[in-house]
Amino acid sequence: MRTYILALILILTSCKEKPAGKLDQNSPLEAQSVVTLHILGTVQDGGSPHIGCNKSCCADLFNNPDSDRKVVSLGLVDHESNKSYLFEATPDITSQMKLLKEFSGSIDETPSGIFMTHAHIGHYSGLMYLGREALGAKGVPVYAMPKMQAFLENNGPWDQLVALDNIEIRPLENERPIALSKNIVVTPFIVPHRDEYSETVGFKIAGPNKSVLFIPDIDKWSRWEKDIVTEIKNVDLAFLDATFFDGDEINTRNISEIPHPFVVESISLFQSLPDDERSKIHFIHFNHTNPLLINNSGQQQIVLDKGFNIATFNQGFAL
Repeated sequence: MRTYILALILILTSCKEKPAGKLDQNSPLEAQSVVTLHILGTVQDGGSPHIGCNKSCCADLFNNPDSDRKVVSLGLVDHESNKSYLFEATPDITSQMKLLKEFSGSIDETPSGIFMTHAHIGHYSGLMYLGREALGAKGVPVYAMPKMQAFLENNGPWDQLVALDNIEIRPLENERPIALSKNIVVTPFIVPHRDEYSETVGFKIAGPNKSVLFIPDIDKWSRWEKDIVTEIKNVDLAFLDATFFDGDEINTRNISEIPHPFVVESISLFQSLPDDERSKIHFIHFNHTNPLLINNSGQQQIVLDKGFNIATFNQGFAL
């Protein structure tokens, strides 16, 4: 009888629910959430090492590449509907699509859709690998704003992707939400940036339990008509442009041509936020010169000590 009671106690305690929102680190992320978000890249368009770079930040990487240094991209997986989405089509799309396939458990080589922020090389040039010279994909949905859509449809070689039905453009509208499933809603919003060929957008991604702000490219926060502090308060996670740590990195270029918010400026702007608000912020989209790419650098420690986060390749989040 005593043995029976002990066994019953063990069964009952093993069936207790986990505390709300707490992840079991011994279980796969996808087993704990219907929707998961994955960091597939964190580096600025030109990658790292950067073409033509003779600085110390690149010297060793040409001979000893770091496989974690991929151009900025997010992967989104709805495990209930067996759908996956790629945010940005980067020069590293080959390995990023394969990684997203592994996260989703899909048999398909292509995602259920690709979301584009704008027409700068690190954010759309990966589409070329869906064409006839490479994958020869069939009707991959590509979500794009009006100018981005026109750019792809009216300029080679991208127009060939449309003509051959390698991709199928799905139009986006500013501030108009798109329900990808009952579990995921994506909303594009226009941000100020160098718009030579298309407008630039960020995305709000809403899962069943958490929402995400994704702004890999933007001009100074003051140039945006919205208040970034308010936008951060309205989400659970924020992946924000951190192209340059400070002005010392770009002393050979005209700052007016690349007016990204410096990390030190963002820290100053956000430092008065409560701890739980600062912890939402994950800096991303690092130029090859950015010391936040260097593990245990003094700049990394500054960011972490002030309660912010640094996005890293292969991170996963339950939404």
